[in-house]
Order: sequence, then C-alpha cells, then structure tokens
Amino acid sequence: MTSLAHPAAAPASVRPSRSAVESVIATLAQEFGPSLLTTAAATREQHGNMASWLPSEAPDAVVFPQCTADVQKIVRICAAAGVPIVPFGTGTSLEGQVNAPFGGICVDTRDMNKVLAVHAEDLDVVVEPGVTRKQLNEYLRDQGLFFPLDPGADAALGGMAATRCSGTNAVRYGTMKDVTLALKVVLANGELMTTGTRAKKSAAGYDLTRLFVGSEGTLGIITELTLKLHGIPEAIAGGICPFPTVEAACNTVITTIQTGIPVARIELLDQLQVKAVNAYSKLDLPEVPLLLVEFHGSEAGVAEQAAQFGDIAQEHGGGPFDWATRPEDRTRLWQARHDAYWAAGALRRGTKSVASDVCVPISRLAECVVATQEDIAASNLVAPIVGHVGDGNFHLGLLVDMDDADEVKRAKALLERLVERALAMDGTCTGEHGVGQGKMKYLKAELGAPALAAMAAIKHALDPAGLMNPGKIVPADLVSQT
Repeated sequence: MTSLAHPAAAPASVRPSRSAVESVIATLAQEFGPSLLTTAAATREQHGNMASWLPSEAPDAVVFPQCTADVQKIVRICAAAGVPIVPFGTGTSLEGQVNAPFGGICVDTRDMNKVLAVHAEDLDVVVEPGVTRKQLNEYLRDQGLFFPLDPGADAALGGMAATRCSGTNAVRYGTMKDVTLALKVVLANGELMTTGTRAKKSAAGYDLTRLFVGSEGTLGIITELTLKLHGIPEAIAGGICPFPTVEAACNTVITTIQTGIPVARIELLDQLQVKAVNAYSKLDLPEVPLLLVEFHGSEAGVAEQAAQFGDIAQEHGGGPFDWATRPEDRTRLWQARHDAYWAAGALRRGTKSVASDVCVPISRLAECVVATQEDIAASNLVAPIVGHVGDGNFHLGLLVDMDDADEVKRAKALLERLVERALAMDGTCTGEHGVGQGKMKYLKAELGAPALAAMAAIKHALDPAGLMNPGKIVPADLVSQT
C-alpha cells in the first residue's frame, strides 16, 4: 500500500551527523560558490517530493554541477563524510524518488543540458542528463530525426533513464531500456563508469546499461546518455474513436495489437477523464470512453493502418474513427492527453491528486480495467482512468480529500487492491512510474525474496555505505544485512 508515513529509521550508515552535513556543505560552498550551491528553504523544499501524496522530505542543500567532473567532486566529498546523495532531474517522478528521507545533498543536473553529438547516419545521439525530451526534439527537428519517448511531462532524459520511463509511444518504439545504448555513470566512490558503446548490439559481458536504467539513482548518477533515434515519419495520422464501454475499447486494443497493426500510440480515456479533458482543455470530445490513436509511416501505410483499425473498432461496437493528418489538430489532441493529470485534478478542487499505475499482460487488460472501475464505484471514490493501453499499462488519477480520514482510508485500500489485482494477473505493481518509496513493499510479492536479495546485494556491492538515494527501491535495512 502507498504509505503516508515517513520511512522507518535509517541504519547508521545512511544517517549523517549534523556536523558531517555542515562540513560537506561548507566544502561544497568553497568549491562551487553561492550561485551553484544553496541551502535556501524554498529551493530545498522544491527539491523534495512534490508530485504525490507521499510526505515531502527536503535535502539539506542543493548543488548544481556543470559537468561530469563536478558530479565526481560532489560524490567524493559526500562519500568521505558519509552524507547521502539524491540525484534530481525535473522532479516529475511520482513515487517519491527525489525525496531525501535521511537528508543529504541533492544533485540537480539542470545545467548539464548540452546535446554533445548527433550521429545522424547511425541514428543515435549523445546527451547530458539535464537535456529534456522537448529540448532534444527541437534540436533534432531540422535533421529529420526525433527521439520517440513521450512520458507527457517535459522530463529530463537522465531522469527518464533512471526511472525506466515509457509513455505514449512505447507500444511502437519501446521504453527507455530499449532506446538507451550506453551510459556514463558516477559511482558511489566518485569513479566514472562507461556501460556500453554506440554499437546497436553487444554480447560483451553483463548488461550494465540496463542495470542502471531503472535504478532510480540508487546505484550511481547518470552524467551522459547515448540514445537511439528515429527518422521523422513521412506521414503521421491520428484521431479519436468512441466506444459504448471501456471493455469494448480495451477489447479493440487487444485485437489491434494481436493483429500486428503497427500502431504508434493508442491511449485510453474513460468517460470521466474525457469530461475532465473537455473542461480543462476546452475541447468537445464525445463524453464516452475514447481511444486516442496515432499511426506513423508512409502515406499509403498510414491510410491502410487507420482503415484496419476502424474495422476492428466497428467489430467491437466502436466508432466512427475520426482521424486527421493536420499537425495542429494532432498537437491539440495530444496536448490535451498530456494535460490529463491537471484536468483530472480540476474535477475536485481542494483534493490531492494521487497518480498510480499498474501494467498487465495485454490479454488481461479489459478484465483488469473493468474490475478497477467497479472497485472505484464501490469505494465511492473519484478516480479517472487513462492508459498507455497498447502495452497493458493504465493509470488512476485518484482525487482524495486529505482532510477526510475515512476517504483516505478507502483510497489506500483501493490502491492496495489495484496492485493485488495486477499481480494476480501476472502483471506488475508499476508499468512506468517506478518504485521509489511508494511501491517498495510490493517488490517481494511481485518478484520473490531471492530477487529482492539479489537487488540488495547489487546495491551493497556498488554502494556499500548506502549513500546513493537511500530509502528507495530496496529497504535500507535489507541492504545493511547483505
């Protein structure tokens, strides 16, 4: 269950003394000066968890490195004094990944925002971690290339790799684990590790790149990424398709994927989410369950794919599939989808928006979504559903009155059952939000004790003092027992 309490007390190895923290801050201030190091309360609070109902836990100071050497210097100073280190991208993670439960130094990579090299002929790019996905695609546009991952928020690429993000295009282009070729990572002792090369495949040793993709800063700080690119498609077409029920929409998704139609995006909005989007984004979408669909390819290929999808939707009682190729129409529609979080929050002013996700095998999608809707109704809660349903991933935008103890209790129980339902269907507690603090307790149920012990052993091997983003993914007490 997503806990509203602070994590348990830390072992001594990750709880620095006040004098150690003050010494580190003084040393960092000498090295970086007041423009790149701050202890201001407002800035520290902004670097605690701000995007969920988990308590926000601010670091003791925030430092802004300008290059990899700066990150190494910060890590070595902190490691020598036993002070925790919390990496920070743009702060859009949803499970408390940027919290500092044991204090320490937040390393904000916002100024490490350069595109270092574009290899157009090889379809790859090398970037610093502070580059955001929108910034990268603006940079690439004139070269006819694009980076496909789109989690909605204009997240930093370092954070996207650290949380193994996916987003609306994942059904066609994969997730961060699929598009990341290599990383440079500063380890807990300040050494710089390179995890791979620009080669499109390799059989050389352990897959260290994918070890760090999804590690949420608990093993090291990513300071450089080599990523796969794609050519901008000749034609892009998308549109909306209404359905009488969420079940009909989900069954259309299942058939579409099983048929092998190369859909680029296929997003579900339930009736309540459509209502929210209409009000927030000033649209007039039909207020019934909708699929937002997009196809990439040649003019002929896109037309054929759209027609095939329309036929499948009709077979399941949906349609008509209203599609358009004008960029401005598609942009407005997808911006509305990306604003779904804020749109949902506007349905109940004064409540806390709690975003949670699960992912199930595509064949169980309809069953899981329908059961979840029934659970929401029975719990007398408000929770619009949206989903990257092409890969079986969907999200609740649960709106909770935090001053109503009974409502909070019902919300907590609902989220507990959501995860239990997904796991019972051979799914996962999180498709893309990550573990952080909020979903740590589910890893043992999902993967088993041996897998959790292996994670703890890896954490201990790479970070024996437990200083790299402690209190995330693997409980600190389990790591200390390794």
